[in-house]
Amino acid sequence: MTIAPNLRDYRFWLLTAALLSLLVVFFHPQTSAQVSLYRLVFVVDITRSMNTEDYQLDKQPVSRLQFVKQALRQELLKLPCGSQVGLGVFSERRSTLLFEPIDVCSGFAEIDAAIAALDWRMAWAADSRIASGLLSTLELLKDKDQTLVFLSDGQEAPPPNPRYKPDLSPVKDKVKGVIVGVGGEQLSPIPKFDAKGQRQGFYKPEDVPHRSSFGESDLNPEKIQGYNARNAPFGSEAATGDEHMSRLHESYLRQLAAESGLQYRRLSDTDSLDQALQQAEFAKPGKQNVDTGWRYAGLTLLLFAAVYVRP
Repeated sequence: MTIAPNLRDYRFWLLTAALLSLLVVFFHPQTSAQVSLYRLVFVVDITRSMNTEDYQLDKQPVSRLQFVKQALRQELLKLPCGSQVGLGVFSERRSTLLFEPIDVCSGFAEIDAAIAALDWRMAWAADSRIASGLLSTLELLKDKDQTLVFLSDGQEAPPPNPRYKPDLSPVKDKVKGVIVGVGGEQLSPIPKFDAKGQRQGFYKPEDVPHRSSFGESDLNPEKIQGYNARNAPFGSEAATGDEHMSRLHESYLRQLAAESGLQYRRLSDTDSLDQALQQAEFAKPGKQNVDTGWRYAGLTLLLFAAVYVRP
């Protein structure tokens, strides 16, 4: 016996419409939408002061480098598909790119793994010349359409001699981007590690230089105890200071930002990085395919629900 549908029953038409709507979902309907896209290069300071633990995650103290990594990994989730991210590291006097910008969606696993693997032991020297490292980064990117995100605590080691400060004027305004200051305002001890990466307490005053001993002194010779132009241009007395401790050198980073034509922002929490990066100045208009299948799936559910509603 053949059961003919009751064409006068509204439920038949609701079920038919629900079936058609559900079929549309399987064809993955999409629409094009205007979005802001970004082409970012993260350059991360991996010098030893970045091991200072003056941030917290889940109420546990973590190093600056670990906090930066967490903030960057969260930022990947917020960038729209079509945006690109590259990664580099800074140590000694220069920066090195690990890879050029790649799409954040198709290359998400690779970018995320590379950020997670950043480690202070990747540094090729113990010195930390922030200004020189920034200069080398700007020279590296000056002919590329990329936005620089330079993350550092701004602590130079050993302390710089103002007489020999790098000149950033040749690369000023050649690269758009932002210097992101990392660290707290208060002095904190810097963890010390052995050659095997085992923690050995903290750096002590006698472990680090507290003044520059390069070139000519920038001080008046008459004010330098034990001054000798040839043998002791910085004097004969041992220097003392707090260079074995670390804090965010914000005024110095602001100065470098002004000299290079970059913006300055501070990494106060993981969300502050998103606010620093997703600016109209750094974005370019683009199109993105957006899946609209959810609309038809929702319509299907409504139609099914309507079947059980009595007229």
